[in-house]
Amino acid sequence: MVDEALTAGAAARRLGVAVTTLRTWHQRYGLGPSQHSPGRHRRYTVEDMQRLEVMRRLTARGMTPAEAAGWARRAVVPMDVAMPSSLGHAAPTDAAARQRRDGPTAAGQPSRGRDLADAGKLSRGGGPTDAGKPGRGGGPTDAREPRRGGGPTVASARAGPAARGVARAAARLDAASVRDLLETHVADHGVVAAWHEVIMPVLVGVGERYAATQRFIEVEHVVSRCVAEVLGAVPRPSPGAPTRILLAAADEEQHTLPLEALAAALAELGVPCRSLGARVPPQALDDAVARTGPTAVVLWSQQRQTADPGQLGRLLDGPHRPLLVAAAGPGWDRAELPDTVPVLGSLPEAVTAVMAVADPARPRIDLRWC
Repeated sequence: MVDEALTAGAAARRLGVAVTTLRTWHQRYGLGPSQHSPGRHRRYTVEDMQRLEVMRRLTARGMTPAEAAGWARRAVVPMDVAMPSSLGHAAPTDAAARQRRDGPTAAGQPSRGRDLADAGKLSRGGGPTDAGKPGRGGGPTDAREPRRGGGPTVASARAGPAARGVARAAARLDAASVRDLLETHVADHGVVAAWHEVIMPVLVGVGERYAATQRFIEVEHVVSRCVAEVLGAVPRPSPGAPTRILLAAADEEQHTLPLEALAAALAELGVPCRSLGARVPPQALDDAVARTGPTAVVLWSQQRQTADPGQLGRLLDGPHRPLLVAAAGPGWDRAELPDTVPVLGSLPEAVTAVMAVADPARPRIDLRWC
């Protein structure tokens, strides 16, 4: 599972639990880090992590923490641990058994699954959804039917340890842990990295799970709510700073998480913006532009039926035309847009484009996906 000792924060992310949960398990049940070097904090070894994984699986399946800790302390066991018979049997580990258990993967995605998967993209080509398709190249089976032993996982196949930890917590509907893990990643790595490395793989995974099973909408609701709360908590510039950036969702468009990510990423760079949220009628957007005089307007559309190029044309032809009128989201068709309207293909691209007009004197920032 791991090849080196982990800090408490890293162990929590790997397991998909809050750091406070690890502390509780340590203080109450003795399941703490065992590696210790003078002058350094204790770290979790491979054996420690195996015990904690047993603890996590058993508590997720309804066993009391005290009973689960008793099982976890009894022996160091492989990660595909056989659970107590009263809670069921271990999941098959050979490929044939997995195929019998999981069944074939879905060949197509219904609209709801596409909506959830596309939530991680800023335009067509802006997010790697194909990489997360189940059953390719021997990758993880995260998008298939739920495993026994703690519920379904919902991270896409391209997910790293942090995203898998968030996915495990989300599958348990453990909103507190989801928020804690997301807040930690944003604080340590920034909004852009958190969106690419953690949030997007989980959103893609949820979309794939829904496409394959028509279930787990409750997981998507937990993830979306927690993502919105964490992005909204990113400190904003002081109220006195001039606000020249306007973000809005197209008329009847209800998906706004990527816009919230853009607002948070700009806030990290000291750039304030106004966000009008979902379902902004064209006349309301025109009125907002006339009232505030923004230098940049980004209009988001996730679904083809909400991507009316006329909404952008109104801004270009109006008396208060911004310096930048940009389209963002997978709903837009590049061929249908005016030549002067760029399609922002990723969160870093959107940040760079907005910064270019918001603060031309600031050096260009290279924000690439990791």
